[in-house]
Amino acid sequence: MLDLYDRPAPTRPAPRSATGAADVLFARYRRGDFAARRLLIERFLPLARNLARRYEGRGEPLDDLVQVASVGLVKAIDRFEPGRGFKFSSYAVPTMLGELRRHFRDSGWAVHLARDMQERVLKVQAAVERLSGQLGRSPNPQQVADELKMSVEHVLEAIEANSSYKAASLDAPAPSSLDDGGNQADMVGVVDERFELIEAAASIAPALRALPERERTILYLRFVKDLSQTQIAKQIGASQVHVSRLIRQALEDVRSETE
Repeated sequence: MLDLYDRPAPTRPAPRSATGAADVLFARYRRGDFAARRLLIERFLPLARNLARRYEGRGEPLDDLVQVASVGLVKAIDRFEPGRGFKFSSYAVPTMLGELRRHFRDSGWAVHLARDMQERVLKVQAAVERLSGQLGRSPNPQQVADELKMSVEHVLEAIEANSSYKAASLDAPAPSSLDDGGNQADMVGVVDERFELIEAAASIAPALRALPERERTILYLRFVKDLSQTQIAKQIGASQVHVSRLIRQALEDVRSETE
């Protein structure tokens, strides 16, 4: 069946007797003539392509959308009952549109969303397109909410959720780095300079534990509490000169221990 989907659409308009010819083909197919089924698929493929083009530009390749609409066309041909008195196109169009909407709802999302949210996104998209044609501009959230009889908050949630439909690859070229080989990953985050502090803390901790308690206290007051040597001297009951000497000796001991 897939070879049918790849054939170019006929460019000449259908003859006036197209409906009658389709009725004849359906009658033949109901009698078990599968060649008539193939001819019906060929006859209505342009309709499937036109419906698929309605959804072009929403992140899915047009060829995939044509395939989905064509599946809906085949289902419509197999299920259609000419004896009910309806035109085939009146039955086939909703069937193909249903397949397209189901494809977007179930297969196209990069991030999983609840089904009711997916359906709300599609409703909001359809309302935006419909109102844009009526207003000649993009509608605001309140206008969309009034059109769909839902709250503005639900409309905004759907608009935000729509950004989850397609994810960009981190390996894709960055817009500003097309010539120098940069990619999207280069634009996300930076190297955290505190990694060096973590490494230093891991190597210094054993050396600090080896110091006498008094020296550890002085280093804590100086480099953690950020007290001056004079303030430390008053707190431990020693001279400022003695505190300076203790700090210098403690740092030398730590450096020697870490090396």
